Amino acid sequence: MRSNSARPSESLLEELQAALSHGTVARRLETLRRVTDLFVGNAVDYSDDHIRVFDDVFQCLIEQIETSAKALLAERLAPIAAAPPQIIRTLALDEVIEVSGPVLSKSERLDEATLVEIARTRSQAHLKAISLRRTLSEALTDVLVARGNEDVVQSTAGNPGARFSEESLADLVIRAERDDDLAGCIGLRPDLPRHHYLRLVAKASSSVRRKLATAHPELADEVSRAVEEAAQRVRAVARTKQTEMARALVKSLHEDGRLNELQVATFAEQGKFDETNAALAALAGIAVETAETMMIESRTEGVMILAKAAGMQWSSVRAIIALREKLSGGSQTDMLKLRDTYEALRPSTAQQALRFHRMQLHATPAA
Repeated sequence: MRSNSARPSESLLEELQAALSHGTVARRLETLRRVTDLFVGNAVDYSDDHIRVFDDVFQCLIEQIETSAKALLAERLAPIAAAPPQIIRTLALDEVIEVSGPVLSKSERLDEATLVEIARTRSQAHLKAISLRRTLSEALTDVLVARGNEDVVQSTAGNPGARFSEESLADLVIRAERDDDLAGCIGLRPDLPRHHYLRLVAKASSSVRRKLATAHPELADEVSRAVEEAAQRVRAVARTKQTEMARALVKSLHEDGRLNELQVATFAEQGKFDETNAALAALAGIAVETAETMMIESRTEGVMILAKAAGMQWSSVRAIIALREKLSGGSQTDMLKLRDTYEALRPSTAQQALRFHRMQLHATPAA
């Protein structure tokens, strides 16, 4: 320690000994307050050894004291980066949210294993507190998204310091289909991958269209046109530098005669959505936007139509379908049944279906 002011006085040591030995609850509370003041006032000066001593003292003093006193201790220790780790863990594990909440939401002393344990076993209030932390790892958000209620999930999705796995993002997008507030929250995240963003927009646009058309049936055509135009603007804004680079790469390969079915399958197996989509569009001879619309729709027919028009074998188509399933987080499809459907699909039928998709994409509703 740096100075004498950082050392407990002899009178405080005597008081501590008396409080721990045979003091009343009131005496414990007063001693706890004084020890807390001493620690908070000089926390930056203490060595690891001194912090361990305080840890032991706090652990002894909080026995048999009221919840309100524990909650106050949690509030005071939670923001301190060098807070004693064991008392922080004890407070975090408390079932009373008034005690554990401040530590769960603020303390940087909590190790991730403890946070994950609490997220898996405690109440929704505990999960909500964790969702408010400055940063959240993928391991934590996986549990919060899987176990959390609407409030917890929205809080987690709105946390700019949260990081999400592919599985959690797919789950969030699926849940957002029936929760407009969550959809808006997820859509504003700058780190949301493009394929998830496009799927979110497609679902949200459909939902908005149905709601507005139901409320104002006489304006259904105008509503449909407005939503479609908005979706096209959003799609353009959603294009990232990475997307443009992927499309440029595929264009170069195609122009040089190096783009083939094997390359498309390789892109899919590597999990490269933008490259796979652009390559499939090039081989099928359609606009990349049209292919993208067919790639992100919920059913697999669109992918099979594109692949059949491009003259691809089932093994390559399977890789593309597997990519879609991985990115969307949807349930696994019956590949044997899809294979039979694909083998029975005629190229002429696929071309006709493509023309229909082009017409739908570019049609302008009548005024």
